[in-house]
Amino acid sequence: MKSKTKIGKQLQKKLNPSIVETILAAKKHENWRKVAGILSGPRRKFVEFNLQDIDRSAKEGESVLVPGKVLSQGNLDKKIKVIALNFSSKAKEKLFKSKNESVTIIEEIKKNPEAKGLRILVKGEKGKWN
Repeated sequence: MKSKTKIGKQLQKKLNPSIVETILAAKKHENWRKVAGILSGPRRKFVEFNLQDIDRSAKEGESVLVPGKVLSQGNLDKKIKVIALNFSSKAKEKLFKSKNESVTIIEEIKKNPEAKGLRILVKGEKGKWN
């Protein structure tokens, strides 16, 4: 996990105000620091997940966090809360039609500062936060 100092140094290179706001909010909470570390790093490390990948990885009723973008390929067959930095317009539409909740990371930090019950999806690994 990156230190607050390293996250702060990398944050200085970020120009997108929504990413900067998300990193600052995540950095304040110990349990969100892993997300702040991912988002403060290079953009090529941000992940993109299609809905079908999320459906395969998640269990019914779970809250899944994607530190990047959710894309629209595939469908969700389960009721899942999807939390991401941003969503493609078609993915947002499909989530709405399937009555799944879609929330940005900054909104989730405000609602759940302790990061309870979240599962983070990153390239090549799956981690569960409790």
